[in-house]
Amino acid sequence: MSEVDVLFANLGHAADPQTAECIEKTVRDGSDRDLNRINALAFADAHGLDPEKTIAAFLHAARIGAFEMTWNVLCPGCGGVLDTGATLKAVDRDSYHCALCAAGYEPTLDEMVEVTFTVNPRVRRIAAHDPDRLPPLEYYRQVFFSSGVDLPDDLEERFGRILLEIIELDPGEKAFVSVQLPQQFVIIFDAVTHSAQFIDVQGEPTSERQNLSMVISQAHATNETLTLRPGLLRLTLENHSDRRVLPNVCIANDDLHDILGHRRPFLTAKRLLTNQSFRDIYRTDTLDVDQRLQITSLTFLFTDLRGSTALYERVGDLAAFDLVRAHFRVLQEIVAMEAGAVVKTIGDAVMATFPSPDRAVAAALRMREAMLRLNAERGSEDLLLKIGIHEGPCLAVSLNDRQDYFGQTVNIASRVQGLADPHVILTTEAIVGNEEVSEILRQRGITSVSRMEEIHGIGREVRIFALP
Repeated sequence: MSEVDVLFANLGHAADPQTAECIEKTVRDGSDRDLNRINALAFADAHGLDPEKTIAAFLHAARIGAFEMTWNVLCPGCGGVLDTGATLKAVDRDSYHCALCAAGYEPTLDEMVEVTFTVNPRVRRIAAHDPDRLPPLEYYRQVFFSSGVDLPDDLEERFGRILLEIIELDPGEKAFVSVQLPQQFVIIFDAVTHSAQFIDVQGEPTSERQNLSMVISQAHATNETLTLRPGLLRLTLENHSDRRVLPNVCIANDDLHDILGHRRPFLTAKRLLTNQSFRDIYRTDTLDVDQRLQITSLTFLFTDLRGSTALYERVGDLAAFDLVRAHFRVLQEIVAMEAGAVVKTIGDAVMATFPSPDRAVAAALRMREAMLRLNAERGSEDLLLKIGIHEGPCLAVSLNDRQDYFGQTVNIASRVQGLADPHVILTTEAIVGNEEVSEILRQRGITSVSRMEEIHGIGREVRIFALP
């Protein structure tokens, strides 16, 4: 049995067998492009697979060395990859600048950091393992643009309609290019160094030759927009970087915006951090201790057992311990089923995160039903679960050697849980105001009941909604 056979046999045991088989088939029979920067959500959609099982399978594939995981910082405007690293620790700057969009962005884990998977060269060698040898437009497709940009299959033909020139320049090389400027907005852009020059072509056409020099370097300094007239442009391009560069001259019109405007869901860093498989596999090596990464919206669910001290007194330590452990196991299974992750347990309490409010509410309703079943099986009311949910911005941080969260949203969620009564789920307006949550409650016939509560440590009253 070959090394590759052993790897995929192990993957079949660690992950969902159907998903593992589909990944193996793609590795053996797919195109090189299919195996570079795989979008796990698009992969699941294309093959009719469960998204959560697909994410888990690729995580296991990365753990055993069949794939390499990359974290890419994206421009929310054009969808270009501004920076890339093997771990989330590589996202270490306060802001990122996109030369193509002439805009700067403060990184957030919601939509600006994607996670992709590329086959390990030991498993199969593909062209993208040597990106400086990819054809120019294939480099743009496979390396510059994120997996969330749904580029057309006929990219070469579509891009050719707006492309005035594209060339390859080796390190230290200089080239002279002549292009006929139309009366439109023109961009000179290199996807390797992210160097850009904007040209506003306007006025009467000229028969005189216009000249422009552009130095391409790793610094990719921002250039002011130049105004030129329609007509011949003599362009001098110099590569001062240590890599091959791929400058192109194109027209920035509706055709370009249409090429870049088609987007699809992708695996965000936020979603991966709230994935139980990821937390189980990479529990201690996600963030540096001094990293503080923003998430604009994350849903927190806190639970706690009421009267657990009396439970230990009533049934004894051993029986109570087994019962509490069974309760933890059920809650963890439910959290994972709803695409969430258990961040930590504190005594008899659980802190979990979910990518959206509807997932958290669905999990809470499952938890309540599960505790009622466990109590019915025992013929007692031993497991009295209190649940609180809140959603909002937070920071992803590293605390006590594990990935955790910090901020007022976390505090409010914890305080709301503290106000809850057993079997009544408490939420905030941010939760019940969610459209998907409203639909869940409507289908279940649940009507929320609201009241104002003074939240300790918040300094103001907050409207709380009970889901009886």
